[in-house]
Amino acid sequence: MSAPARDLRTELLRAAAEVVTEAGVGEVSVRALARAAGVSHAAHRHHFASRTGLLTALAAEGHRMLAAALEKAAAVSFLEVGVAYVGFAHDHPGHFAVMFTPDVLDLQDAELAAARSRTFGVLSAGVEALAAQGSVEDARAAVVAAWSLVHGLATLAATGNLSGAGLAPPPGRDALLDLARRAAGMLYGSPAGDGHDA
Repeated sequence: MSAPARDLRTELLRAAAEVVTEAGVGEVSVRALARAAGVSHAAHRHHFASRTGLLTALAAEGHRMLAAALEKAAAVSFLEVGVAYVGFAHDHPGHFAVMFTPDVLDLQDAELAAARSRTFGVLSAGVEALAAQGSVEDARAAVVAAWSLVHGLATLAATGNLSGAGLAPPPGRDALLDLARRAAGMLYGSPAGDGHDA
């Protein structure tokens, strides 16, 4: 029985995400990743023409994963969309970092543009639903406020700045998500509140 075909594209994306998590976006080298995968330095070109191409594909993959998590949470409430955003950043730090480092990406890439649009579409739809209920008056400002809150919390947690300020929750994913839920609830109400978080 022959061995299954190797998926070099997936291997390189996974390895790139690990490098970003451990050392930062600036440390990603396609040649080094290819060498670690045991293939020639040119083998990656079948999948990614350049480092920018690799990171752009990683960002697009991240946005698709994030959008799927947000869509699932949206079935519960808009507040849980925010919690899912923070959860994604915690669970996939390599993807998250690359997704929001535009200077290393090809922002004209169609795959990335479609994936980003899907992510932001979930955020916008939640605020538009609140606007339709009369819960918010300025939907554009509300989207910015909601995104700023959860992205800021996720970034502060990931960079250790919450700990540095003495504001970090107890260690662990659940405590971070509880903090996200309470912080988001201050902006849009909590599930136990007046019901305007849906």
